Amino acid sequence: MIIVPVKEGENIDRALKKFKRKFEKTGAVKELRARKNYKKKSIVKREQMLKAIYVQQLRQNAEI
Repeated sequence: MIIVPVKEGENIDRALKKFKRKFEKTGAVKELRARKNYKKKSIVKREQMLKAIYVQQLRQNAEI
């Protein structure tokens, strides 16, 4: 359960923003979306490898 301490006189919008940030860090929404449609492990592995290659290329281009 996520607990967000609210100080007296603190704006409710600010507290809501803190709650949303904490909720996003838990990764619950991301996991729900991933579980909604099953992906084979081979496809997940391929996507991770392609992402790693892309990031490496970005870092190489940034160094040049």
